[in-house]
Amino acid sequence: MADLNIVSICGSLRKGSFNGALQRALPSLAPASMKITPAPAWADIPIYNFDVQSAGFPAPVNVWADAIRKADGVIIVSPEYNWTIPGGLKNAIDWTSRMKEDPFKGKPVAIQSCAGGLLGGARMQYHLRQSLTAVESVILIRPEVYVNFSAKKFAEGSLELIDQPTKDMVKLQLEAFEKFVRKHTGKS
Repeated sequence: MADLNIVSICGSLRKGSFNGALQRALPSLAPASMKITPAPAWADIPIYNFDVQSAGFPAPVNVWADAIRKADGVIIVSPEYNWTIPGGLKNAIDWTSRMKEDPFKGKPVAIQSCAGGLLGGARMQYHLRQSLTAVESVILIRPEVYVNFSAKKFAEGSLELIDQPTKDMVKLQLEAFEKFVRKHTGKS
């Protein structure tokens, strides 16, 4: 029975995103105790502006933050853009960091990435860890999930994850994340 509510966030809005495909594969690879659901998309969150914040947080920010706040843990699956975090994802994190009760504060977070090159999004993960540390998230350091040469790991057309070593790596991280979330939430 699933007693851990995990929210997954995709750092890409592209329909054919390998990161989105990995995000969709997570529920089938997770331990039975984890219910993984996608967070609301951050596409409608405006660029952060204090003047806008002064008038109140926009509805898309509140919806996104509430999903994170209600979760026991968060998994972020993101591509790497120009060696760093996609701007829209970083913007959404920046918005929530301005809230009186930042939903990322104290929240267990795991990070995964897919990229077409050798490093599999490693540089993005480093920067994302920095941002999440600044908002006081509790970040699972290992095992890491870097899906390199991602076009070879997913079926053409359906984007189903077909690479067994990648599935095994993701399962290993999800098993570790289950224990990590329990440790940091007190759920036994």
